[in-house]
Amino acid sequence: MAFRPLRAPRPARFDLYVAGSGLLGGLLLWGIGLATRPAGEAIVLLHGSWVILLPLTVTAGCEVLRRAAPRTALLVGTAAVILDIVTQGNLFTVLMYTDLMYAAVLYGTPASARRIPWITGLLSVAGSLVPFAVWRVPEALLIGVAVGIVSFAPASTGLIVRNHRDAAEAAQLRAEQTALLAEVDRTQAVVAERARMARELHDMVANHLSAIAIHSTAALSLDDAKTSREALAVIRENSVEGLAEMRRLIGILRDGDSEPAATPTLDGLAALVAAARGNGLDATLDTLPDTTHGKVPAPVELAAYRIVQESLTNALKHASPGRVTVTLAQEGDGSITVQVTSPYGDRDGPSAPGSGAGLVGMRERTALLHGTFEAGPEDSADGKIWAVRVTLPVTDNDPV
Repeated sequence: MAFRPLRAPRPARFDLYVAGSGLLGGLLLWGIGLATRPAGEAIVLLHGSWVILLPLTVTAGCEVLRRAAPRTALLVGTAAVILDIVTQGNLFTVLMYTDLMYAAVLYGTPASARRIPWITGLLSVAGSLVPFAVWRVPEALLIGVAVGIVSFAPASTGLIVRNHRDAAEAAQLRAEQTALLAEVDRTQAVVAERARMARELHDMVANHLSAIAIHSTAALSLDDAKTSREALAVIRENSVEGLAEMRRLIGILRDGDSEPAATPTLDGLAALVAAARGNGLDATLDTLPDTTHGKVPAPVELAAYRIVQESLTNALKHASPGRVTVTLAQEGDGSITVQVTSPYGDRDGPSAPGSGAGLVGMRERTALLHGTFEAGPEDSADGKIWAVRVTLPVTDNDPV
């Protein structure tokens, strides 16, 4: 992996304008001979008008780095303003230094933003107390006031602005995170709804289409007018029912363009098994739920109905000739147990093509209701069978 050389940060255009303006202003004051202290003042140690230009130029150069390197600019600027103190001084040197102090807190590291106001505050207090203790004159207190104006005031202003900026950025970040979470929730809701509609579409229509495929194959393969008429009657009946189911589903998807279909219940299992017999399946319903255990929630009834419906469809397509048994019971704890068994043996192939989505849909329905699902071949007294067993609790269900 190749490493790129580090490049010095480029100064912002605004910082160049600030540096240029400060330098021109200071040169203007120097040109007209206006300084902050008279030449004979005791603090003035370096004489000569040209000496004023040195701290002015250095401070203007630091202004170029006020945002790119605020800590370095402040340190160098502090040395320059100390040099300015021992000269006659230039007002723009002091003004640019206050901006360096402000920028160091606003654009510097979090540690610098915390420490600089404390340091300048202590220096301001010390600048008042120490001279007053030495000279014992009230005017000595003005030294601390001057230090506070030049250092503590801009540092405190920078800290206030930085806190407001950080708060605004934090609020923006929270808003972006909230929007992202909302988008994730929306996407998950769309995916869950698509999966739900896919299960409903498969379970409602696959049974009719499987019956149509099987009976149309029989009508084409058998040269018997009566058998063909019976097969065509079954095909027509399943076509009409499948079309009605599709229209109701499309109506639901169009937000009420048509009345939604009534939710299937356990009371409809007898009719479901009878329809399977009409399609040529030797199906029986052995037991019904014991209603003395209380009312079964609608999501559990729908899941049990769809699981039986899909199991009968799979038996119609894949089962060997023989009895298909549907067993439904409500246990003592109120849970619903569904079992569908069908003969399982060697076949040339399914009587109608399958997509493999049936078992997936049954497993998904069971998982959404926190139930248990088992499906597979097993041995029985009547030989090899394919068994589907599902247990659906009737409490603590939170389907998606």
